[in-house]
Amino acid sequence: MKNNKYLFTSESVSEGHPDKVCDRISDMVVDSYLSLDPFSRVACETLTTTNKVVLAGETRGPKIEKEEIINKVRECIKDIGYDQKGFSWKSANIETFLHEQSSDIAMGVDSKDNKDEGAGDQGIMFGYACTETQELMPAPIHFSHKILRLMAEDRKKGILKGIEPDSKSQVTMLYQDNKPVKVTSVVISTQHSKDLNQEKVKDLVVPYIKKSIPENYIKDLDTKEIYINPTGQFIIGGPDGDTGLTGRKIIVDTYGGAAPHGGGAFSGKDPTKVDRSAAYAARYLAKNIVSSGVSKKCLIQLAYAIGVSKPLSIFIKLDEDNEDKVVNIKKIIDQNFDLSPRGIREMLKLNNPIYEITSAYGHFGRKSSNKGEFTWEKTDKAHLFKL
Repeated sequence: MKNNKYLFTSESVSEGHPDKVCDRISDMVVDSYLSLDPFSRVACETLTTTNKVVLAGETRGPKIEKEEIINKVRECIKDIGYDQKGFSWKSANIETFLHEQSSDIAMGVDSKDNKDEGAGDQGIMFGYACTETQELMPAPIHFSHKILRLMAEDRKKGILKGIEPDSKSQVTMLYQDNKPVKVTSVVISTQHSKDLNQEKVKDLVVPYIKKSIPENYIKDLDTKEIYINPTGQFIIGGPDGDTGLTGRKIIVDTYGGAAPHGGGAFSGKDPTKVDRSAAYAARYLAKNIVSSGVSKKCLIQLAYAIGVSKPLSIFIKLDEDNEDKVVNIKKIIDQNFDLSPRGIREMLKLNNPIYEITSAYGHFGRKSSNKGEFTWEKTDKAHLFKL
C-alpha cells in the first residue's frame, strides 16, 4: 500500500524482568552442558517467584552436579543485580529437577535421513529483516531494546543510581508509506528504590530515550507522550512482584510483532531444537538477502518434522510481489545453504556455549563477536543474492 499511515508499537523487557531471569538461567544451563560437550542435549525450563527458583527439564550429556548448577544460578541472579529482601542471589531457595532425556525423543532426533540427524521436533520458524535500522531490524523493537540495555549497563556501573533491575519499555512509531517517520510515544516502567519519587525516576530515565533514538525521530515528540512509571511507583518488582517463566517473551526475543512467530521459545534449548536453530538460520538468510540490496524487506518461513532432516517447506516474501526474484532466491538457498539441523549448526557454529548472552535484549539485531556469539547476524553471504 502507498501513502498509508499507521502507528506500530513494540515492547522490550530488561534482564531483570521475571521472565527474563528465567530465560537467563535456562540458557546458562544450556551453555554449561555445551561447554563440556558440544553435542549435549538440553531442554530446561525455569520458574521464579518470591525468593525461589525451580528448574526442570531434560538433558543428555556430561554429568553436572546439582550443587554446581545451583551455584551458577546464584551467579546469574547476582550479575542481573538482585539482592533484595524478596529476591536475592544469596538467600533464594533454588531447586533443580533436571533429568535424562526421553529415549523416545532421542530416537526421533537421532534418526537418519539422507545421512543426517532429524529435526528435534516439528514446527514452523520465521526469519525477518528490513532496512529500518542499520542492524536490519524493525525500528520500534530495536529502540525499545536499546533504551533498556543502556539503562542496565549504567545501573551495573553505578552511574544510574536508585534504578533496580526490573524494567519494561515500549516505543510507538508513525509509519508513512511503510517507513518509520517519527516516534509518537514512549513508555518506560522501571523498578526503583523507595527513596525515589516518580519525578526523580523520570529525570533519571528520560535521557536514555535521547541516547537510544536518533534525534530526527524524536524532535517532535510531545513530552506528554513520554510515560515514565505511569502507575506512580514501582518498588516491588522482579520475581518478588510477579512470577517468571522461561519462554514467555517470544515476541520481545524476535521482531516485536513486526513479523510472524512460529510459537516456539528459544531459551533453554540446545541447537538441535529447530525452534531455536532454524529461527536463527531464517534470520541469517533474511538478513543476507536484504543486505544484498535485492529487497528492503524479507520474511522467511521454514517448516520441519521430527526425525526428518530437510525442511518440508521454505516460504519467502519480499517487499514487492516478484515471483521471479523469489524463485531465484530459492534456487540460491537450495544450492548454497544446508538447512538440515546439522547443516545449520555447522554453518552458524551453534554447538558452542553462546546462548546466555542472547537471553535479554533480543536474539536478533546484535553484533557477532570473536567469541562466536550471534553468528546468524553476519552478512557474509549477501553477495550470493545479488541478482
